[in-house]
Amino acid sequence: PGAMSQALAKEAPREEGEGGSRRSGWGLLVTAGVGGTLVALYAVATPFVTPALRKVCLPFVPATAAQIQNVLKMLENRSGSLVDIGSGDGRIVIAAAKKGFQAVGYELNPWLVWYSRYRAWRDGVHQNTKFYISDLWKVSFSHYRNVVVFGVPQMMPQLEKKLEEELECNARIIACRFPFPCWIPDHTTGEGIDTVWAYDLKHSRACETKSLETTPKTES
Repeated sequence: PGAMSQALAKEAPREEGEGGSRRSGWGLLVTAGVGGTLVALYAVATPFVTPALRKVCLPFVPATAAQIQNVLKMLENRSGSLVDIGSGDGRIVIAAAKKGFQAVGYELNPWLVWYSRYRAWRDGVHQNTKFYISDLWKVSFSHYRNVVVFGVPQMMPQLEKKLEEELECNARIIACRFPFPCWIPDHTTGEGIDTVWAYDLKHSRACETKSLETTPKTES
């Protein structure tokens, strides 16, 4: 009996070690699987919550329902083409398309552009919308009559100059969250972060000068 007890005592640690190895192997597999899933989710979600690579850091912050309604209010009695600069997930473009605009969004983040296209298709307005993956500083907005901007203070002075140089005098620019530094808004609506400022270029000095330059001189 003593020899048998000693034999059993010697075998017991071996069995526990084998079981522990099996459990350790399964643990490694589970850890690797969970880790891989988290990495995949991070790769998909990161572009939605971190800034895309831009000349000026422009983080993605979804427009609120109040902001969308304020933008649409500033578009009343307006028509023609519309562009959303930094269109994010496309909700402004889609809302404008539902009001009859031919709406276009420019966004540097490809994940957001693809998601915007899916949302437009889901909402049945894909024929009236277009989304482009592009840096706003490399695009000309000269043929748009309505411009929506969700910017940050650091980019507004340079964007103000760009739009003033490119847009026609009948254009309206709608700024959300932050106003332009030099222009005086023609209309303002909303409160706090939902405030929206509308600027009509025909009231700016640059457009008045441009009109005088393009008016043919008549001989007296």
